[in-house]
Amino acid sequence: MTDAEDHKPQPDEARNAFRPPTGAVAQAEGESSATSEFELPEGLETPRHNGTESETTSEFALPDGLEPPPHAPPEAEGSAFSTPSTYSAWNAPPAFTPASGIPAVSQDVPWQDRMRAMLRMPVAERPAPETAQRHDDETGPAVPRVLDLTLRIGELLLAGGEGAEDVEAAMFAVCRSYGLDRCEPNVTFTLLSISHQPSLVDDPVTASRTVRRRGTDYTRLAAVYQLVDHLSDPEAHLSLEESYRRLAEIRRNRHPYPTWVLTGATGLLAGAASMLVGGDAVVFVAAVVGAMLGDRLAWLCAGRGLPEFYQFAVAAMPPAAIGIALNLSHVDAKASAVITGGLFALLPGRALVAGVQDGLTGFYITASARLLEVMYFFVSIVAGVLIVLYFGVQLGANLNPDAALGSGNQPVVQICASMLLSLAFAVLLQQERTTVLAVTLNGGVAWCVYGAMHNVGGISPVASTAAAAGLVGLFGQLMSRYRFASALPYTTAAIGPLLPGSATYFGLLAIAQNEVDRGLVSLSKAVAIALAIAIGVNLGGEISRLFLRLPGGASAANRRAAKRTRGF
Repeated sequence: MTDAEDHKPQPDEARNAFRPPTGAVAQAEGESSATSEFELPEGLETPRHNGTESETTSEFALPDGLEPPPHAPPEAEGSAFSTPSTYSAWNAPPAFTPASGIPAVSQDVPWQDRMRAMLRMPVAERPAPETAQRHDDETGPAVPRVLDLTLRIGELLLAGGEGAEDVEAAMFAVCRSYGLDRCEPNVTFTLLSISHQPSLVDDPVTASRTVRRRGTDYTRLAAVYQLVDHLSDPEAHLSLEESYRRLAEIRRNRHPYPTWVLTGATGLLAGAASMLVGGDAVVFVAAVVGAMLGDRLAWLCAGRGLPEFYQFAVAAMPPAAIGIALNLSHVDAKASAVITGGLFALLPGRALVAGVQDGLTGFYITASARLLEVMYFFVSIVAGVLIVLYFGVQLGANLNPDAALGSGNQPVVQICASMLLSLAFAVLLQQERTTVLAVTLNGGVAWCVYGAMHNVGGISPVASTAAAAGLVGLFGQLMSRYRFASALPYTTAAIGPLLPGSATYFGLLAIAQNEVDRGLVSLSKAVAIALAIAIGVNLGGEISRLFLRLPGGASAANRRAAKRTRGF
């Protein structure tokens, strides 16, 4: 390079920010003369790293002497809905604790009230189950088997005519006795289902069962109630196998009364009903013969596989035909009393009470199905009697729809007839022999109340019937609590004397004589009396549960948890 080139003016690129500052130490031989403003000042030395470490370090590097903690083994990938390792199905905690606390249910009340109270609670507010039947093993009984036993017990109760709420209470009691706390039973007219969810993160287990055949056997019903009571007893310790064995014995047990006794009870019921409405000895015999003949014809139809609709229609014809025959032969007897007695033996009072009870307790689907069944039975009875009455009127039978039947001129005879009617009704319902006397007396008391209010006091028959039925329901609930059994055996047969047989007959007779308006008025009266019976029985039972002291010293204050919503 020449001196001229050395004295040339330097370009702007050479006079930039990367020019070495004045006083800086000259760079070593072979290095670039271009430096950065981020260059370390003179006199500042950086620490030297050994050759094993990287020259580039981070401010997040661990200081010397600090060892990192050992890493835990990686967890297996799972689901957010898997059961926690600390969870136990037998000691499942509630989902949360409400602000008001979890209500306590007294153990001194019968199991029906305890289970009914807890069924009306939200699931999260129910107290922990009394695992009385759980043994000390780790797993306990299999959940599907417990649910199957629960459904089989519920099937027998529903087929026997028990109300939907009582069936759910019994199913809930069986589940809780084996430690299944989060259970939801559901009962409709022909279908039972139950669902158990061990926790909020477990899959639910659901089972269902269909009721294919229904029959009336209150002895079997009482045995099932006794089994549920033993399961709910913390001192019984019934195993699952023992419960299955007892349930199989209940199913295999034969009815307590043979067929010929049931046929005789049908005739006795019709004869007692005819005496109740003012009949004499001739009317009694005619009603007995007509009802027994109708019962045999209905059994013949049942053996041929005909539905119950036709069975009721056929069973209603012989008593009406005998009444028409007595009138045409000019026998000094009340044909109307004979026909009315036959109607008493056929009116579906049991299904009516159960249907109205389901409606009053909030089971509207089951109540609608039961009441529809009652309507079909009623229509079949109407059809059978109307056919006979129509032909009787055409043949010249002198039947007066305005005639009045027994009006209380013989109170002693009517009280005896009412008790005889209840006795025959109890036999037809296949009740235990130990309950027949109680229900017979209950039926006599019911008729005494009705007669005192209507025949003596002049109160309307609907109000008198409701009051008598309420007393029947009250006594029935008291007896059922004393025996720890169902209330049906103590109430159903006792309402027999209150059934609207005469109002039904006179309504059908008016329709057969082309007096439709008068007939519809009489049939409306019969429907009102029937509803009064059902509501009175239910109201009497609720009064006994709400206001009377219960066994063990518990009072109505223990039923705070049984509140229902009011629709808002």
